[in-house]
Amino acid sequence: MLEIKNLHARIAEDETEILRGIDLKVNAGEVHAIMGPNGSGKSTLSYILAGKDDYEVTEGEILFNGENLLDMEPDERAAAGLFLAFQYPLEIPGVATMEFLKTAMNAQRKARGEEALSIPEFMKRVKEQAADLNVSMDMLKRPLNVGFSGGEKKRSEILQMSLLEPKLCVLDETDSGLDIDALRIVSEGVNKLRSPERAMIVITHYQRLLDHIVPDVVHVLSKGRIVKTGGKELALELEKNGYADYIDAAA
Repeated sequence: MLEIKNLHARIAEDETEILRGIDLKVNAGEVHAIMGPNGSGKSTLSYILAGKDDYEVTEGEILFNGENLLDMEPDERAAAGLFLAFQYPLEIPGVATMEFLKTAMNAQRKARGEEALSIPEFMKRVKEQAADLNVSMDMLKRPLNVGFSGGEKKRSEILQMSLLEPKLCVLDETDSGLDIDALRIVSEGVNKLRSPERAMIVITHYQRLLDHIVPDVVHVLSKGRIVKTGGKELALELEKNGYADYIDAAA
C-alpha cells in the first residue's frame, strides 16, 4: 500500500535536513509503529505524507497504492484515502463540528463518484460512531475542538477517522496528553478500524500506547533514518533500555 524509497527531506525555510534516507514498506492490513527520540524525524515524516508545505523533499519517492504521493495536493491525498491524526489537533473557531464532518464526508464521497449523504443518513452514522468514542452530542454542537480537553480533541479526531474510512491512517503521537481512560477509549476506536484493507502507522515515544494498539512491525527512527526494525517485542526493549544504543548507531 505504502512504499517509501530513500526519502530525504528538509525544512523549506532554512534547509535544515531532517530525513536522511527513509526506506519503509507498509502492506494493507498491517500496523507499523515508528518510535524514536525527540528530533528524530517522526512527525516530519507524518507531515510529508500528508503534504504539509513547510517541508521539501530533496530525494526519493513515496508510492501510495502505486501512485506518486508527492505529485498530489493534500486534498488529493485525503481523497485517495490518507488520514493524519495530529499530535495537537487545532481549534477552529467559527467552524461547527457537525458541518465540518458533513463537508469532509461528502467531499470524500464526491471524489469517489458517490452521492452526497442525506441529512438523516449522515446523522445516523455520526451518532453511531460517536457513541463508541464517548463523544457527546454537546461536543458535536460546539465549534471544532474549541474548548475541548486533550482527550476530547483526540476522540473527536478518531471520530473523523472512523467516519472517513481512510485506507492509510497515520497517527502522530495520539497518546500525547491522554490520561489512562482516554487512552483506552481512543485505542479501542483505533482498533475497531483495523482491517485487511487498511494500514496504519502509529508514531509514538512510549510502549503504553502499543499495549493497546499492538503493532505488527516496530521501527526505530534516529537522526532521520530507520536504524532498527523488528516485531512488537522491540518496543518492549526500548521501554526497558531507552534509545541510547540506537542514537549511537545513527551517528
